[in-house]
Amino acid sequence: MTNIRVLIADDQVMVRQGFTVLLDAEPGIEVVGQAVDGADAVAKTAELRPDVVLMDIRMPGLGGIEATRRLTEPPSAAVRVLILTTFDLDEYVYEALRAGASGFLLKDASAAELAHAVRVVATGDALLAPAVTRRLITEFARLTRTPRTPLKDRVGGLTDRETEVLSLIAQGLSNAEIAERLVVAEQTVKTHVGRILTKLSLRDRTQAAVFAYETGLIRPTGR
Repeated sequence: MTNIRVLIADDQVMVRQGFTVLLDAEPGIEVVGQAVDGADAVAKTAELRPDVVLMDIRMPGLGGIEATRRLTEPPSAAVRVLILTTFDLDEYVYEALRAGASGFLLKDASAAELAHAVRVVATGDALLAPAVTRRLITEFARLTRTPRTPLKDRVGGLTDRETEVLSLIAQGLSNAEIAERLVVAEQTVKTHVGRILTKLSLRDRTQAAVFAYETGLIRPTGR
């Protein structure tokens, strides 16, 4: 089984070294490089081809948000970005999700939480910390306020069941939870999720959740 290749981007050397030690001790995960800022992260990603970039959100020069946007914007981009932040309600996290990040992680996370987050982001199978991510995206949606009409038009291409699944994804439910809610097999949910991402040209579940809020499919105060 191929290891998940990770690049760590943070302007603090102790953070980079600490996360490297923690992740290298985990089976199936390999730290392939470190970057000192956003520009370095973009360059190292092109050179090293990591599967996941742990990206500090605040760095001198090119910050984590713009670096995330540059890494995830190309249609061919395969890398997933996991944002590192000190506060779980950091206002910049909303912009990072919008820029294409697949999730976020607090810098004081345990080794187990760090490894789990990397694995989840690498597969794109579930939202990170659903309860917290749900709160973040809800607040993100409150800040955006006005649904984007062109995006809203794209929802029309989904079937009623796919729209329902998208709504549940936006509420932070996992595939298993969605399957239980809809009384269907989990594999059926996975099929729906795959079709949703393909039809909407989205990279993963986190982008799908943000899309649902931006289009007004889910209201900021709704669950």
